[in-house]
Amino acid sequence: MDGTTTLGFISILPPLIAIVLAFWTRDTIFSLAIACVVGILLAGEGLLGFPNLMKEALGNESFSWIFLLEIFIGILIAFFQRTGAIESFANLVGKKQTSRKSIGITAWFMGLFVFFSDYFSPVFVGSTMRKVTDKVKISREKLAYICDSTSAPVSVIVPITGWAVFISGLLIGMGPIQNETQALEVFTKSIPFNFYAILSVLLVGLLAAGFVKDFGPMRKAEERALKEGKLIRDGSTPLISKELTNIKPYFQDRLLSIKWNFILPVIVIITIAVGTYIGLGSAKTMEAFLAAVILLGIAMRIQGIPFKDIMETAMSGIKGIMPAVMILAFAYTINLLSEKMGTATYLIEATESWLNPGLLPAITFLLAAIISFSTGSSWGTFGIMIPIAVPIAIGFAGGDINTVVLATIAAVAGGGVFGDHCSPLSDTTILASTGAAVDHIDHVRTQIPYAIIVGIIGLAIYLMLGLLGS
Repeated sequence: MDGTTTLGFISILPPLIAIVLAFWTRDTIFSLAIACVVGILLAGEGLLGFPNLMKEALGNESFSWIFLLEIFIGILIAFFQRTGAIESFANLVGKKQTSRKSIGITAWFMGLFVFFSDYFSPVFVGSTMRKVTDKVKISREKLAYICDSTSAPVSVIVPITGWAVFISGLLIGMGPIQNETQALEVFTKSIPFNFYAILSVLLVGLLAAGFVKDFGPMRKAEERALKEGKLIRDGSTPLISKELTNIKPYFQDRLLSIKWNFILPVIVIITIAVGTYIGLGSAKTMEAFLAAVILLGIAMRIQGIPFKDIMETAMSGIKGIMPAVMILAFAYTINLLSEKMGTATYLIEATESWLNPGLLPAITFLLAAIISFSTGSSWGTFGIMIPIAVPIAIGFAGGDINTVVLATIAAVAGGGVFGDHCSPLSDTTILASTGAAVDHIDHVRTQIPYAIIVGIIGLAIYLMLGLLGS
């Protein structure tokens, strides 16, 4: 298995098994593990190929980065809870915002504000708003949806994020796009054509404001929370352990200053992440969280919390984030397996004969969604699809950058996010479940109908644009 060839239909079986089992058993870790073992056997590697695959998938800088980021996020959430910062924030918001509608809109605005990192946004919004949404009986599924649909969709339509830099970098050298400046300019022009991302963000706001009523599984979740007071489904397994959710403030008789224990660490994270992006061209999100953890740890000691208690709280944060880390580990493993088996290559070969100027944006959107859904990686989808679809679009445009080209670029970006939103293998979807402390599959099940509705609308617009522009 080298990824340059494909095993044909067999190559789509591992991700398909993982997704079907996840919905059937409601156990994502088990489902991913079984899918990896079956995939290894189908590829003829034998059982010994499984540990070798995991070593290759996890022994790299990419997984190390997200693993450390998850660890620091877990510790920071634990520190927030031990200092009473989360409770103070909930009390502060609760005094000014009392209705379910206003709280939902507040969570939506918070997601829009934290646009610079799709990893930070869902965890930050979920963990800080959870106590507030719990008070007004907003289901954890609804909170996870708000977190998820204001993370990647926002990041991919803001031209000063890592997403913009990544996609722009892939465009360099295609047709008239010769340098970084031209690539970013073309990407920026494509943003209005990213219908899935734009409509996803708008739908969250409309649902939060009550202009659109909840439907499908989300409606049942909201009715359960409102009428029965059950914020999560009976028998569900929240993607965050009790070690983290059950942490109580150290000082029971008083809450420590929200300025030092919440606002300052958040400012540190935003300053470092945005500052390094502007200065270095790459947001150092993991380093920003590490700095915030160190700063808040020092502040906790200065405020009278014993060093031993600080370390125990940090360990509780690490333990609490482990369910999410395990899912991410297996997701990375099955993603590498799909790459080696040539899953994306098979999907492209099966559809490339359909491509023509009129259908290109729509087919590109669908194919990007399928690849992203199968692999759980929107960035991986961008890396696969843009070098294939965009040169074809430029060729159809006679070497120019026209509406079809811009729509095709946006279709790759939007399709990647669409597949991400529907896939239980997606890292940002996992993080949204973590931030909201909800069962991961419950989050995916309740979010999928909304994602599909927006996806169908986006697909219809791409069909019209393609036919008009061809």
